[in-house]
Amino acid sequence: MANNSLNKEEFFGHPKALFILFFTEMWERFSFYGMKALLIFYLTRYHLFTDVNGNLLIGSYAALVYAVPVIGGFIADRYLGFRKAIVFGGIMLVLGHLGMAYEGNAATQSVTGEIIRDNSALQIFYFSLSLIIVGVGFLKANISSLVGELYEVGDKRRDSGFTLFYMGINLGSFLATLICVWLGEKYGWSYGFGAAGVGMFFGLVTFISGRKLLKGKGESKVPELLEQKSFGVKNEWLIYALSVLSSLVFWQMVQRHEAVSMTLMIAGAVSVVYIIYYSITQLDKKAREQLMALTILIVFTVIFWALFEQAYTSLNLFADRILDRDFFGHTISAGQFLSFNALFIILLAPVFAWLWVKLGKYNPNTAVKFSMALLLVGLGFGSLVLGISLSGLGKVAMIWLILTYFLHTCGELCLSPVGLSAVTKLSPAKIVGFMMGVWFLATASSEFIASILANIASVDTSNGTAPDLNLAKQSYLVLFEYLFYTGIAVGLLLLILSPIIKKLMHGVDKELNN
Repeated sequence: MANNSLNKEEFFGHPKALFILFFTEMWERFSFYGMKALLIFYLTRYHLFTDVNGNLLIGSYAALVYAVPVIGGFIADRYLGFRKAIVFGGIMLVLGHLGMAYEGNAATQSVTGEIIRDNSALQIFYFSLSLIIVGVGFLKANISSLVGELYEVGDKRRDSGFTLFYMGINLGSFLATLICVWLGEKYGWSYGFGAAGVGMFFGLVTFISGRKLLKGKGESKVPELLEQKSFGVKNEWLIYALSVLSSLVFWQMVQRHEAVSMTLMIAGAVSVVYIIYYSITQLDKKAREQLMALTILIVFTVIFWALFEQAYTSLNLFADRILDRDFFGHTISAGQFLSFNALFIILLAPVFAWLWVKLGKYNPNTAVKFSMALLLVGLGFGSLVLGISLSGLGKVAMIWLILTYFLHTCGELCLSPVGLSAVTKLSPAKIVGFMMGVWFLATASSEFIASILANIASVDTSNGTAPDLNLAKQSYLVLFEYLFYTGIAVGLLLLILSPIIKKLMHGVDKELNN
């Protein structure tokens, strides 16, 4: 009877709730990537930011977006539970994206070269970013953790479940980089950003409507504490109120890159200290070494994502300025090239999932897969180095950027789905949400580092366009050569360390690679 009942609650061999989370994340990522794809062009073309300032703003915003899940994961673990945290995060995201739809007046340049900007519109823009930062903080890490909670310990469907979930992320990204970029460039920035907000609204409705299918998963472990009052207000509502007020802090931080840099360093140090303290005081030798292995892997992801996340800054501007985007008489928007990453994931994720199973006992361990990811992301920049070298005095053929995204996607598939699953398997049960937050904190550091790296290729611009094609090409060549050598060198280092990391994982690695 139990098995028959279980089968009725499944869809294609997985819990039905997985598909609610799939579509929720698909729409959330539609909103996130749709806005992010437009951001560098909105700043450099509409508000006439320099490359340096545009890159740093995106780096600060993206860093905070991935850092705040450390706090959101901790609050969900200790107080709210995953479900309530996701709903609150979704509401904040809808509000933030609606604010992004207000674009104000375009910046102008006087005859003396002075840039005159609509500062009121920019402040609304910064505050909207702060609402999105809080929203992602409560949603992103917790929805991934909730996917892991759908499966019992040792359930072999877990990895394929995460792969399906990951495809939802990229289906949202694929649609967003086509639709939002098209709307933004053809009809106006407010249409592109507004479409992203509508997508997030659909995601929130999807999640709320599927509550019954969660079967109690993701609920608060301390519901009685949430009902208790502090300062005359229920603790649950106090958490929401303080979280909303925190957006005022992020409103200021997103405009101050040094503050973001300092915060990341402090957050990273506190996270490491907490992991060490928890390992020593709460864990036995096996669990301690597994957590150590996970921490080492997370450190290497910082390098991977710092290279990979050039997509939304230097690679996006490279596509706009340097790439020959003519395709049989039709000009492809620069931002739409970002869709290749998502398209390749949708096409290749089943292939990689099949490949890992087919390899059987020859399946590479997790550390080796991470090293392969670093090598592939390095080779992706090697493709652009070659493309620039072969372009002569003209623009670079688009095939080289497409090849870059293909190689980067292969690297991502070697690292990200396996990494998300590793967090849920190698983390002690009581701090899974926190460690998922640390995973995203590493990505946050990468985002900030990525913006600094992108500035290696910054060029002197006026009205958002590069003044000299070949001067700009040389700037991008310097950056891409540096990233090529970095990816190869760090990938080889991790490959050398992989036997040690495999030993620290105590057999969990076999489950991760099944």
